[in-house]
Amino acid sequence: MIPATAISVGQIIFIMNELGKSRQKMVAPASAPQVRLVEVDDGSAGQRIDNFLLRECKGVPKSHVYRILRSGEVRVNKGRVDAAYRLVIGDIVRIPPVRMATPDPEAKAHVPAATFPVLFEDDYLMAIDKPAGVAVHGGSGVSFGVIEQLRQALPHLKFLELVHRLDRETSGILLLAKKRAALVGMHEQIRHNRMDKRYLACVTGEWRDPKRAVKAPLYKYVTAEGERRVRVQEDGQASHTVFRMVESLPPYTLLEAELKTGRTHQIRVHLAHCGTPIVGDDKYGDFTLNKNLARPGVRPGIKRMFLHAYRLKFTHPVLDTPIALEAALPPECEQFLNQLRTTTADAKL
Repeated sequence: MIPATAISVGQIIFIMNELGKSRQKMVAPASAPQVRLVEVDDGSAGQRIDNFLLRECKGVPKSHVYRILRSGEVRVNKGRVDAAYRLVIGDIVRIPPVRMATPDPEAKAHVPAATFPVLFEDDYLMAIDKPAGVAVHGGSGVSFGVIEQLRQALPHLKFLELVHRLDRETSGILLLAKKRAALVGMHEQIRHNRMDKRYLACVTGEWRDPKRAVKAPLYKYVTAEGERRVRVQEDGQASHTVFRMVESLPPYTLLEAELKTGRTHQIRVHLAHCGTPIVGDDKYGDFTLNKNLARPGVRPGIKRMFLHAYRLKFTHPVLDTPIALEAALPPECEQFLNQLRTTTADAKL
């Protein structure tokens, strides 16, 4: 240790200054927020500026995003805009310095890349044949779904979003948008009921009508266990499904379901409400029957919900051409029907 008398006043001042600089380096942030200039590409064209900012400024409170919009700190092509402004390709958006939450790389769940059978694809849309048992997106206890897996498998696509959804246990046609203009156009068709969506469902119970329209309002609720459910209730959302008999296989019936509205679990709840639940439905079905049908080696037997989105018709949102897609029944569903046909034929002998 150097004696205090051996250090001059100048040396003490120098040491204190150096210590101060070291302390500043230790506490200074790694990188201070900077002004960003972002050019709008076709992945963001047509989007409202407020939604664009919420995506670009992840971790920034929503109230703060709207505050910098109102104050004029956000500029588009050097001019002020309100929250309703829709972006155009080539717009230059000035985003002021905002401190964003830094994601924890270790906390991010691993998303394995995956491919699915492609039924249709162009520069604007992609339609896949989703298998049963796969969620369309992460959430509600599922860390990832189809959309996250496809984004991982197709990193060159700057924009990829779900046009609509399918329940996890429902198989069939799932449509995705590769451009924002396509997504906006498809949502417009859905809002005005210009998309023709058909499903095949095998139900248990007596069904005699060749065609039946069900207009039972649907109400969402949460069970005591915290699970989301839907039931028919007078103050629920208006809901409309048209059912057509495809094949009678007593005591089962193969039906076509045409969605006129797109409520959560609509087909499943409407059929259960009619007293003819879907085979294998673990939320609204005949649980004892489902358990028996899932036993190893049983005939007829099936271990999934028999609901399949088999047909989709719409107008291309950009090219304005008619598109008609079909997805064949999965082998396990076709096998179940063949077993029913054999049983029905034997009963007639």
